Amino acid sequence: MHMHDSAPTTDRLISAAERLFAEHGIDGVSLREINRAAGAKNASALQYHFRDRDGLLRALIAKHRRDVEARRHAMLDAYEAEGRDDVRALAGALVRPMAAKLADPDGGPEYLQIMADLMNRPRAVVDPADLENPASSINRWRQLAGRVLGEDASRLHRRFAAIRFAAIEVGRRARSGPHTDDRLFVSDLVDLVTGLLSAPVAEETRRLIAERERGRAAAGDEPASSDTAEAAP
Repeated sequence: MHMHDSAPTTDRLISAAERLFAEHGIDGVSLREINRAAGAKNASALQYHFRDRDGLLRALIAKHRRDVEARRHAMLDAYEAEGRDDVRALAGALVRPMAAKLADPDGGPEYLQIMADLMNRPRAVVDPADLENPASSINRWRQLAGRVLGEDASRLHRRFAAIRFAAIEVGRRARSGPHTDDRLFVSDLVDLVTGLLSAPVAEETRRLIAERERGRAAAGDEPASSDTAEAAP
């Protein structure tokens, strides 16, 4: 394969994968079908460029994550500069960078459907939230949200629930689109995520948390940190 063919071939393969994965699900499409839809002359072009399905998924996610990361870091910069706790601003910093992809004509809505698929699995193929990368915007968001939420909410993994809920809802919106105006949907989703993050922890829930901790202590188990539990979708 000639070098000058490399960039357009990889772009075509990623675009074909976006379309087919979004339409049929990540497991519902063969690599051969993606290769054919991309118009690749070489039957092994996909394996040559990406090795396997996971490699292709990582490349697809990386293509879109740059925009999402830049937008979220900018929003978190503004949040920190403001210097006050604001759960709705944090909810917005989670939701809005993803929702901006609804208007991205270069595979944005397809990417959102694929992310919703990944986030809704018992075991993700790749880690879509990128929770382990200290430089990622989602990790930074989790640190800032943890300071506002309090210990009980952090123990209940509210942050990961918010990440998953937002990703799935934006994916559902992408699947039902395109829509002429997403502003109301986005504002309402920010409201819902704000409510999820700031919902009061009831006395019954506190009692059950304490009961769980006592059970773990009696069994000699290490208490599960919110970071560890949240990192495992």
